[in-house]
This record gives sequence, structure tokens and C-alpha cells, in this order.
Amino acid sequence: MKITRFITGAAQENCYLLEQNGASLIIDPGAEANTLIQAIKHSQTKLLAILLTHTHYDHIGAVTQVRETFDVPVYVSELEQDWLQDPIKNLSGRHPEMDDLILAPAEYEFELFTPYTIGPFEFTVVPTPGHSMGSVSFIFDEVVFCGDALFKGSIGRTDLYSGNLEQLLTSITTQLFTLPDNTIALSGHGEQTTIGDEKQTNPFFTE
Repeated sequence: MKITRFITGAAQENCYLLEQNGASLIIDPGAEANTLIQAIKHSQTKLLAILLTHTHYDHIGAVTQVRETFDVPVYVSELEQDWLQDPIKNLSGRHPEMDDLILAPAEYEFELFTPYTIGPFEFTVVPTPGHSMGSVSFIFDEVVFCGDALFKGSIGRTDLYSGNLEQLLTSITTQLFTLPDNTIALSGHGEQTTIGDEKQTNPFFTE
């Protein structure tokens, strides 16, 4: 599986394009829709779906344009389905310099702990709330896309709507740190890391 990272928008959010056997998925298209659309076209793959780890504005800003260009469904946590239509909850309403984000509802709501097969892609969705109530992570072979739950040397903010520090630490410990140490962790911001490195060096878990 080929994974390409795009750093999008003022928040420097990581969007990921996954390619395999002529098909692709996109995770958290946060901004710079034209760049993402051109990259998908250039890949000469068939985009199958948009997967959202959570629905803060910096992770959903390009969803509508990508969705309409390729006519693909969106997958989201049921706990944040309504956030797509709520600028207060998706935080776009907190930024007067940007337009309020009001998206069409997602076609699918994730079933947690259930193996998914979308085209040639196989993965499992696990709940990792704490940064937001509906945050999820996607576990593929040897890689986990963990959104804003876990970062290299840090964790996601918990001072936003529905954030909870204790819940986030529990999520990481029970859902991410139980993965093999060599699992690559690809976060919503910053550089990649591994589960083993974070277990050993992340200050939120080593003090």
C-alpha cells in the first residue's frame, strides 16, 4: 500500500492518500481541495471513499469538493455525524476568518471493532475519544492512522468541546499501545512515529 501525506491548511493538518491495486482512499481531507483533487487524478486510481478520524474543521475543510468531484461516500463516527452540519462543534465557527463549514451528512457511520473491506483495503476502526468524543483510529497492517489522539512526543488537545484528558489517555493506552511496537503511527499533525517509541518516550506516559 502506498501512502502519501499532504500537509494542508493553516493548521498544517496531515491528509493521507492511500493507493493499492488501482484504488485509493483519502483520510481527513482538511484543506487545499484542488491540490488533493489533482493528486488523486494524477495517481490514476479510483477513489473509493473518504474516511474521517474526527470532524474538526481542519480535517474536513476539503471534504465537500473531493466528495463531489469523485462522487464518493464519507465515513464518520456516529457520535460526530451531526458535527458536519454544526460550525460550533466542528470549530469552524470559532474562526471568523473562515466560512462556517456545513457539510452534507456522511453516507456511513463506522461500526467499531469491525473489520472493513473497501476495495482492496482492509482495516479495523477503533474508538480513540478524548480529543473529541467521536475520534476514531484506523488500523491497517503495520500502520495506524490515529488522527489527533496521539502525536510524536505528545497527545491531542483536550480543552475543546467534548475533550477529556483522562479519556484520551485511556484511549491511547487501551487501543493504540496494545498494537505491536513496530506499528507506524500516522497522526493528524506532525511527523510519523511508532507505537514502541511513544510507549518508551512520550512524556504523557513515561513520567
